[in-house]
Amino acid sequence: MSSEIQPVTGPAATLKMVVVGDGGTGKTTFVKRHLTGEFEKRYIATIGAEVHMMNFYTTRGLIRFNVWDTAGQEKFGALRDGYYIGAHCAIIMFDVTSRVTYKNVPNWHRDLARVCENIPIVLCGNKVDVKDRKVHAKHITFHRKKNLQYYDISAKSNYNYEKPFVWCLKKLAGDSHLELLSQPAITPPEVVIDEARLRQFERESQEAALLELPPDDDDYY
Repeated sequence: MSSEIQPVTGPAATLKMVVVGDGGTGKTTFVKRHLTGEFEKRYIATIGAEVHMMNFYTTRGLIRFNVWDTAGQEKFGALRDGYYIGAHCAIIMFDVTSRVTYKNVPNWHRDLARVCENIPIVLCGNKVDVKDRKVHAKHITFHRKKNLQYYDISAKSNYNYEKPFVWCLKKLAGDSHLELLSQPAITPPEVVIDEARLRQFERESQEAALLELPPDDDDYY
């Protein structure tokens, strides 16, 4: 199946996105921020997956993601291949307050790449609203080595919520100018990150992008 979306003139294009990562990284919280997805979720009992339908109204028309949330599947590696089959794109999530969840990112990427060849993948560091951050921007290098997109996010504050979706939409549509015509309907933020910290995040990300990549055996965990 072609990964590109053709211009939508009739029914909405429907694409499969999988969200993976260690347990407790906030995958389910992130997915459930989207209100329409929360009301239209489906449970696939055979593999224990929740599927949330999310609508995005874009300059290329209505595009729908069926977002597969792997919550609860982290312990059942044998089931994951079936879960990944047919995915058009993916989000790998880790928790910036937990080094081990970043250490395990290569494992999640390897599993995805084995089943899904050359799909767009976004790496997301969740929980940046928590002040006791353990994995800082300068330590996050895996996405640069594997040519992935990276975003700091905070599910509870909605910080950068839409960016992983929009990046995937642009890649799949082959349209770098694609934009949302309306913001996704999401739950109001549970926490607020002050402007000074947001500016700090941006500055650290920009500085980290200029650093030399460490050797593979020198990754920070």
